[in-house]
Amino acid sequence: MAVQSKQSPPQQLTPLGYALAGALGGCFSNAVVYPLDTVKTRIQADSSNGRSVRALLKRIFKEEGIAGFYRGFGATMLNTFSMQYAYFFFYSLVRTSYVKRLAARRPAGSPPAALSTVAELALGAIAGALAQIFTIPVSVIATRQQLGAPKGKDKAGEQEHDGSFLAVAREILREEGVMGLWLGLKPGLVLTVNPAITYGVFERIKGVVLAAREKVGDTSTSLGPGTSFALGATSKSLATVVTYPYIMAKVRIQTRKKGEEETENGALPRPAHESARRPKEEGAIDILARVLRTEGFLGWYKGMGAQILKAVLSQGVLFMSKEQFEQYALAIMVVCYRLGASR
Repeated sequence: MAVQSKQSPPQQLTPLGYALAGALGGCFSNAVVYPLDTVKTRIQADSSNGRSVRALLKRIFKEEGIAGFYRGFGATMLNTFSMQYAYFFFYSLVRTSYVKRLAARRPAGSPPAALSTVAELALGAIAGALAQIFTIPVSVIATRQQLGAPKGKDKAGEQEHDGSFLAVAREILREEGVMGLWLGLKPGLVLTVNPAITYGVFERIKGVVLAAREKVGDTSTSLGPGTSFALGATSKSLATVVTYPYIMAKVRIQTRKKGEEETENGALPRPAHESARRPKEEGAIDILARVLRTEGFLGWYKGMGAQILKAVLSQGVLFMSKEQFEQYALAIMVVCYRLGASR
């Protein structure tokens, strides 16, 4: 029995397999919309930036060329892969464990209990928090890279800005210390409700759609690409609207340099030697309070159009290709198993 089990290739995905499928799908979907990601980051980081998405796309192309759209692409893909892998791994692990515990409490032979929306959100939040803690340093570096060279440095004749991954990491360590790599962790933990809402709503709507199909005699358990895209876009839009103020605050924390401070009218940062005596750095609540005071309630949602457009397209592509990437991940697992068995 042991030998027979050993020779049997995997027939379904393990938590690691689901994590790999999610990571590959996340990288693919984010690569498709990466120029929009760069634009939305610049809008969120600069409170004085009143340009539309189209205007900013034109300016980046004119001043920086095609390469300007892909600043920090490598770091972002690394962050996306690690974040998605960690999230899907922890989500699959936590969800599977929770479902097994529920099944153990039910009578033998009874159908599995459907998870409530609250349970889906809670499981997603736990998975997101664990993923954030392990992956946020790469996110901080990628966000800094997307902004490009600091304003005025190249024009002033100073040394050319090195925007490579390692150079930005060293700059953060020099200015902020090791904890600078975890800038924005607190709002990041709060934002774990974003993927929790996204996947929770997606799973709930998917369950409703499959139940409706079953009533008309369709026993298929997979969604078509079009349906998956629509459900993914809807769930991500809802999550983005709910959490956007904290998304904006997190970006401003991660792109802030030591000693910088925005003025009351949201203009330029003060020089480091003038603001070094500031008693404490702003947190997410401080940023939201200042934005509300200086820009009004709508200031909390500055750049949300770019965020939703990017998020909807990315999430829609992810959900549309999710089942395909799960097949790829299973194929990779089978290949790895056979390579290991042949040794």
